[in-house]
Amino acid sequence: MDERFQPTMDYAEQLDAQDELAAFRKEFYLDEETIYLDGNSLGLLSRRAEASLTEVLSAWRDYGIDGWTEGKYPWFTLSEQLGEKLAPLVGAEADEVVATGSTTVNLHQLLATFYRPEGKRTKILADSLNFPSDIYAMQSQLALHGLDPAQHLIRVGSEDGCTLDEEAIIDAMTEEVAVTILPSVLYRSGQILDMERLTRIARERDIPIGFDLCHSIGAIPHELTTWGVDFAFWCNYKYLNSGPGGVGGLYVHRRHHGRAPGLAGWFSSDKAVQFDMDHRLTPAADTGAFQIGTPHVLSLAPLIGSLEIFAEAGIHRIRTKSLRQTRYLMGLVEAELDGMGFSFGNPLEDHRRGGHVCLLHEEAVRISKSLKEHWVIPDFRAPDVIRLAPIALYTSYREVWEAIRRLKEIMESREYEKYPKERGVVA
Repeated sequence: MDERFQPTMDYAEQLDAQDELAAFRKEFYLDEETIYLDGNSLGLLSRRAEASLTEVLSAWRDYGIDGWTEGKYPWFTLSEQLGEKLAPLVGAEADEVVATGSTTVNLHQLLATFYRPEGKRTKILADSLNFPSDIYAMQSQLALHGLDPAQHLIRVGSEDGCTLDEEAIIDAMTEEVAVTILPSVLYRSGQILDMERLTRIARERDIPIGFDLCHSIGAIPHELTTWGVDFAFWCNYKYLNSGPGGVGGLYVHRRHHGRAPGLAGWFSSDKAVQFDMDHRLTPAADTGAFQIGTPHVLSLAPLIGSLEIFAEAGIHRIRTKSLRQTRYLMGLVEAELDGMGFSFGNPLEDHRRGGHVCLLHEEAVRISKSLKEHWVIPDFRAPDVIRLAPIALYTSYREVWEAIRRLKEIMESREYEKYPKERGVVA
């Protein structure tokens, strides 16, 4: 923690005055009464995202079907254009990224392409802390190959229930593994895995490796191409603020370009011949080949404006502020909530921590409900996790300070005890 740290409102306001990203806050629609700390689940709407959505709606109104090739953002090439803008956030070349599908659909595509069980190499390597949807997709792909997921899906365990031991992952990279799928950042604890090291060792052992970037893209820098990552996939509606159900993203390293997509479809085609209507697919020469169906244009549209903001702010400046805010939040917890039953589930070291703080408490579900009543929006994960995510583009230090002040009041009054100890349908 910064030696100048003070758990005071004045200190929070000093940090805000020094914040070089503070001007971006006005880009977003904010309820001044509410402290929104759930941007790692769903980012807030920006005015530019709203404007780009309106522009695309206007093109539909004004051009009809000609909107595919006319207007400010022609729809036919929009997925590739947005892939070019996403590429700097993942450390990739423009033709290695495309905005398409959803997290799980893209994972199915990548597994259908890269999972090729043969001989003793039949297993998929994953982890026990991964988001359930990824596990469901892996189990489905194994079943499609006639393999028993109970036998052929390896899930590296966790000793503490929050973090993964990378040595255990490496030990599990045996000659039986056909492909490895891991999160870049663990969704509960915020632990960052050493993607560069894991990729290097996977490649030394001839194991294709891919990463789920849902909880890292827009929060931390990546160097996927330099590291040699085979593929990656993600959603854009968390830190990238593309809106609920916004179109996802997909990365495939250039060395795999020219490989036939495992799941072919209309938009897998080389665009120059797509409307030849030939029943023999000519795949695109780049990552565009791994698209499947027609892009969801209205769900792509908000990402146009959102990525303009990221280009101006810069991912390295965003990461610097994010780390400072999460350190500050942890310092406030230690100073103000000592003895109240909280502990950290996230790594304390900057290089191992993503964009959110994971607070552990046995009353997490009831505390989260009480926070909402006090206009602080956290994220609860069963059974005992409160995730708090200060978002560099729109969360102020004063808000972080105020959120912990309100949390302290809740704990001192034990107000949370009035709530039932059960989560809502959507946590």
